[in-house]
Amino acid sequence: MRLSEFDYTLPEELIAQVPLLQRDTSRLLVVDRQKRVIEHRGFPDLLDYINEDDVMVFNNTRVVAVRLHGRKETGGGVEVLLMRRDAPGVWRGMVKPGRRVQVGTRLLFDRGLQAEVVQRTEDGGRVLRFSAESCADELIGLVGETPLPPYVHRRLEDKQRYQTVYASSDGSAAAPTAGLHFTPELLERIKAKGIRMAFVTLHVGIATFRPVRTVNINDHEMHTETFEISAESAEVINSAKGRIISVGTTTVRALETAALGKHKVCPMCGETRLYITPPYDFKVVDGLVTNFHMPKSTLLILVSAFAGVELVKLAYREAVRERYRFLSFGDAMFLF
Repeated sequence: MRLSEFDYTLPEELIAQVPLLQRDTSRLLVVDRQKRVIEHRGFPDLLDYINEDDVMVFNNTRVVAVRLHGRKETGGGVEVLLMRRDAPGVWRGMVKPGRRVQVGTRLLFDRGLQAEVVQRTEDGGRVLRFSAESCADELIGLVGETPLPPYVHRRLEDKQRYQTVYASSDGSAAAPTAGLHFTPELLERIKAKGIRMAFVTLHVGIATFRPVRTVNINDHEMHTETFEISAESAEVINSAKGRIISVGTTTVRALETAALGKHKVCPMCGETRLYITPPYDFKVVDGLVTNFHMPKSTLLILVSAFAGVELVKLAYREAVRERYRFLSFGDAMFLF
């Protein structure tokens, strides 16, 4: 299929720049795939569409990436995106401008935080060893900023608003944003209704924001992300009597990568490069909670594979007409 099939006009003013004061006060666009009916609801109304026999699956990854602004000891500004902590005071990340920051370069940041580039990685990144290792990570937390998506231009005052309330597994460069709408109270309501929950982990990479640039979508090279499905979560999923409801496209990728058959997944830990495009036979997922995505993105292509290209186009036109808030801090959809 051609990439142009997954394009739409997104008014800039509809791109949410800040989260709502309360997580679950976002709007919910409900899309019934069989009846081709679209409804406008509030996010807590999601429970009206979930049955007690259903299983909801969440991605419990936690954002650990940190953005630092500093300078080289010899002069010249640098920006560092820390992606993974290898040891106390030792981090892997990306540096801009990379070609000017070689092994041995010392970098200076606020509050006396300093680092030396000790290694270049295969993907063009760097390994940095921070001075004062015992308190370096604490200083990084004070000095660093949450690395928000490129379309968000306002600073986030509360860093926890770019984490889900159930985030527990460190490793992501970006949040699984469909989960940002859930509150502890809403999770309790899900439990009280008898709906079972399972948690998987897929660490979201920074490449999730990379646009598709090929004319034919099948020519796009999908990025790799690590994921894990525990034996306990697999048991909950495999014993479901009702539907499997995926919270987020990242959860979909983990579940469908591990699929053994209808509603059956294999406990596993590994990497996925699964690229879901229309047509696709979904073996595990029956319902999808997701945010609104960028035009020409792999995420929009995945949603279109799940609900059909024309129905998703119709839903997005309706969302634009009704002035829904789009992207990471925006409103949500439920497709079933």
